[in-house]
Amino acid sequence: MRFAFIAALLCLLSHPSVAQDDDSLRIGVKGFVDTYHALRTESPNDWMSSRSRVRGEVTLEKGNAGAFVSANLVHNAILKDRSGLQMREAYAYYSDEHWDLHAGRQIIVWGVADGLRLTDIVSPMDYTEFLAQDYDDIRIPVGGVRIRYSREKWSFEVVAIPVSSFFELPTDAENPWSIGQIPIGDEPRHKFYNIEYGGRLSFFLSGVDLSLSVLHTWNKMPVVCNGVGEYRRMTMLGADLSLPLGQFVVRGEFAEYLDETQPTLASHEVPRAASSNLLVGVDWYPGNDWTISAQYAHKYVASGNHRNTALSTLRVSKQLLHNALALQTFAYIDVTNGGVYNRLSADYALNDQLHALIGYDFFHADKGMFTVYDENSEVWMKLKYSF
Repeated sequence: MRFAFIAALLCLLSHPSVAQDDDSLRIGVKGFVDTYHALRTESPNDWMSSRSRVRGEVTLEKGNAGAFVSANLVHNAILKDRSGLQMREAYAYYSDEHWDLHAGRQIIVWGVADGLRLTDIVSPMDYTEFLAQDYDDIRIPVGGVRIRYSREKWSFEVVAIPVSSFFELPTDAENPWSIGQIPIGDEPRHKFYNIEYGGRLSFFLSGVDLSLSVLHTWNKMPVVCNGVGEYRRMTMLGADLSLPLGQFVVRGEFAEYLDETQPTLASHEVPRAASSNLLVGVDWYPGNDWTISAQYAHKYVASGNHRNTALSTLRVSKQLLHNALALQTFAYIDVTNGGVYNRLSADYALNDQLHALIGYDFFHADKGMFTVYDENSEVWMKLKYSF
């Protein structure tokens, strides 16, 4: 995959170009500098996060072909091993009226859910600092090929991923976001028989967008079986739709995970079972720069005690001062266990390039997925300059 990207890049650079020619080499450079710091509001009132980074993005285009590279230069004052140069995406692409090809290290997003994963399981997540990062920043690229053929009313996309990526979890005891020192089994080897592959068929009809998807993949989040995190094969069958209705947009998503690995503490074999995942969401745009969104996701595992779990989200945002100030609250609600994680934020645009943000992250849980972070409520500030 790395060779394919370099070969495509050399092909772009090997042809001389003329500035006035529409087929000349075009170079684009952009990025941002940001710094983020968070302080725990409960004892011992220590620093939860303290990191600064420079993001650089370079695009090269010649005719219908191009290449894209993005990387972060990071200084993390708390997690020292996270400091340094981090490659993010690096892929070559080709696009024309109907065809679109991407080959290399890239982020692939499926589905219509907001901050929840049902069919959107191609690119895993970086949970090193849990969700105390922008959601787009914690997506992990995968090394693969994506080909899309598009028409006016429909498109078909296929993906092949020979170099899989997996969730990054905080297991270091020195990390304030640590989930504990859980042994994690070996990731699948980079062999041809371990390749991920799938496709997505999308329809853009009058008044509704609809997609059907299938993916033969791995559980990207290790499942704890007898004290060890395990990776196993699984197949996802999915569908999603988006339906505008006046001031509202109704979203739905469904995913059936076949042979999904299930956690266990008392089995010599890793248990497998099918699970059904359903999401319903509503976005309301009442005017005056208000946005209100709610989602409900339900998971049913047809095995053992027929487990049911549910998770909801609520987002409320408001633009003020001629859109210079954005106020938002976004909450994850563990319906099954009663836990909650809520991020309050205020984003003020000092100018088009410079933003100042402050916020408060609130955690509360007696059991369930947020229990390990029950004492991680924090105040935070962030400055971001885009260029």
